[in-house]
Amino acid sequence: MQVHAYGAHASDQPLAPLQITRRAPGAHDVQIDIAYCGICHSDLHQVRAEWEGTQFPCVPGHEIVGRVTAVGAHVQGFKAGDLVGVGCIVDSCKHCDECAAGLENYCDGMVGTYNGPTQDEPGWTLGGYSQKIVVHERYVLRIRHPESQLAAVAPLLCAGITTFSPLRHWQAGPGKKVGVVGIGGLGHMGIKLAHAMGAHVVAFTTSESKRAAALELGADEVVVSRHADEMTAHAKSFDFILNTVAAPHDLDALLTLLKRDGTMALVGAPATPHPSPNVFNLIMKRRSIAGSMIGGIPETQEMLDFCAEHGIVSDIELIGADTINDAYERMLRGDVKYRFVIDNATLAG
Repeated sequence: MQVHAYGAHASDQPLAPLQITRRAPGAHDVQIDIAYCGICHSDLHQVRAEWEGTQFPCVPGHEIVGRVTAVGAHVQGFKAGDLVGVGCIVDSCKHCDECAAGLENYCDGMVGTYNGPTQDEPGWTLGGYSQKIVVHERYVLRIRHPESQLAAVAPLLCAGITTFSPLRHWQAGPGKKVGVVGIGGLGHMGIKLAHAMGAHVVAFTTSESKRAAALELGADEVVVSRHADEMTAHAKSFDFILNTVAAPHDLDALLTLLKRDGTMALVGAPATPHPSPNVFNLIMKRRSIAGSMIGGIPETQEMLDFCAEHGIVSDIELIGADTINDAYERMLRGDVKYRFVIDNATLAG
């Protein structure tokens, strides 16, 4: 079937309306009418070929929410009318150790929601800046938030799970002091989630103007990292630091804030490497630097259920499709609190 979408035909061209083909649902497929799709910084990197391997036309979007309109004959868990989501993964090998453990995000055969290999036309996956999508039931997620919150749920499918997974893995919770570095699309979700998990949350920002906003999001304290005295006051006190910043920066200043055996997990993906940290800041206190990438399907469902239970959604600005290119430029300037979401009803013009 032909559906309306927004995408780019080349890295140096703006996104524009186009039509794409979606397959008919197979036996294990779920067909979804997409109501909203969040805009992730990854979308911009991929569509502008700042990351290698972009195939054109490129239709971005992996923060997808909508309603089921049809299911295949063997689908058991979903029916027409269900509110559902699709995140960053639409396929994987299904038989490796990672898939068996519900960690499809680390499967070597993981297929992304856009720009990944598929037998569908045109040979690579096309994402959520479109009216419909057809996805194997394994990679479809149930949404239990009220329908009135649906647009604000969309960014949970990437920003939410990207921050929830490391917080859960490193056991953020009561009695733990957790730092969240960066108050943007990822960071604002990290603050909300760590607070809901019961941790003592300290937000880090370079901007004094973001102090009040971080407190409103749920931070117990805010540190302006340009102020040396504020940084020094927290030396050797953190159990865990979630670093969401997607630009190269000094990791040593943050490493010295970790306790013995503390960990800093990086989830931001800078275009160029961070300056190398001083190894003595690691070995002298047995500190660790780690990385984390989204989450598997079971953990993503756990995150959505946790957020529904605690009333957590993303702070968003809802936009029409005709302003996507403007939103990209504003996103580069940090001019959004904190996530753009497309109203997919506007894709048809």
